[in-house]
Amino acid sequence: MRWDSPNPEATRALATALARALPAAGGTVALSGPLGAGKTVFVKGLGEGLGIPADQVASPTFVIANLHPGAGGRALAHVDVYRLESADELEATGFADLLAPGHVVAVEWAERFPAALPADRIEVRIERGEREAERVVVAEATGPEAAATLLRWGRLAEGAAGGAEERDPGPEPGRAEATCP
Repeated sequence: MRWDSPNPEATRALATALARALPAAGGTVALSGPLGAGKTVFVKGLGEGLGIPADQVASPTFVIANLHPGAGGRALAHVDVYRLESADELEATGFADLLAPGHVVAVEWAERFPAALPADRIEVRIERGEREAERVVVAEATGPEAAATLLRWGRLAEGAAGGAEERDPGPEPGRAEATCP
């Protein structure tokens, strides 16, 4: 799927819709994009969808991971692998423990260690748009549960994207793109 997001608020609204689309068992969201693209803004929206105030979600660049308890027994594990040098370092942080049932695991800079992530995940790429606050968000499912989540997310985002507009995902089945700040 693909959405054009005119501002950070619309990007957060897209992420909030994704949090609501994820199954109760949780899931993994692999985030990529350049510095300042809005990965942490997106994670704040995931948190809001899980009942976590946005001001409690900050980039864990220096601590690597933060675990935020959410509503209904769910939790947000926010991981930033930017400063890690290897998948072994990621494993040493206790990453596997974060993949517990009920956890939504959001991994910033996920493209650094894709083999360390669950095979069934949602991949979200955030790119800058034409204007300063605009972003393009492209989402792709890498497994069957993620594909079902992607479909639910598309339906939920239609009315809740805060100004973000869905675009034609193109010819690739199972691929979704979005533009977000």
